[in-house]
Amino acid sequence: MSKKARLKRGKNDIEKSVSPVEVQDRSPIVHQKSKLRNDLHIFHRQLTPNQQAFLDMALDKHVKMVLVSGPAGTAKTYLSVLAALELLNQRKMSDIVYVRSVVESADVKMGFLPGERDDKFSPYLRPLMDKLEELLPKEDIKYLEGESRLEGLPVGYLRGLNWNAKIIIGDEMQNCTKKELVTLMTRTGEFSKLFLIGDPTQADINGRSGLQTVFDLFNDDESRVNGIYTFQFTEEDIVRSKLVQFIAKKVKNLA
Repeated sequence: MSKKARLKRGKNDIEKSVSPVEVQDRSPIVHQKSKLRNDLHIFHRQLTPNQQAFLDMALDKHVKMVLVSGPAGTAKTYLSVLAALELLNQRKMSDIVYVRSVVESADVKMGFLPGERDDKFSPYLRPLMDKLEELLPKEDIKYLEGESRLEGLPVGYLRGLNWNAKIIIGDEMQNCTKKELVTLMTRTGEFSKLFLIGDPTQADINGRSGLQTVFDLFNDDESRVNGIYTFQFTEEDIVRSKLVQFIAKKVKNLA
């Protein structure tokens, strides 16, 4: 065999010995629901620079979790739902899971609610539905509901759950204890993204709120390296109304 033929044969042997696995996607294989077949028609409104900064962070593929703190009216829930819808459209995620504490904000409780779990939790889903109605046409909301891509859960029903490729929105998280927040955070599986949002000044659980403590704990470089970020809104970001902005500033230091 000539030298040229031997070299050609050796090159072919090397090419055959390279496993296809070495050039394939090395992402972990996990069970996940299929993505959207149809695009959602999202309505957009003008955002403040800080709100746009949050949206950019929320859509960043390296960001897996964001703890969001800020006063009422800064569009925390709106922006989280907007980011979730954008991620659905990008086929990065499959579903939206909306989690809330069932703690009531009024000093006088309305008491026992009749019905099954979904019936009891329905009033707590209203903020999510309000934002969806603001961001999507009715047909798109029906489409998401028809494909079972919207799920609401009380924070007390999370044990044993694991979410892959889903957007989880933990709303009104100032009404969760540290233990409840950790339980929610540790439900996050592969390719999922979690937003924990709340206003520490509006906690209704008598000093047991864990939001500020957990926010401060993960507000460091080590957490950011692992994909966990924090974001702080201020009174300047309030867009609900000038009146709410005034009230938030007025009561800021109220005991």
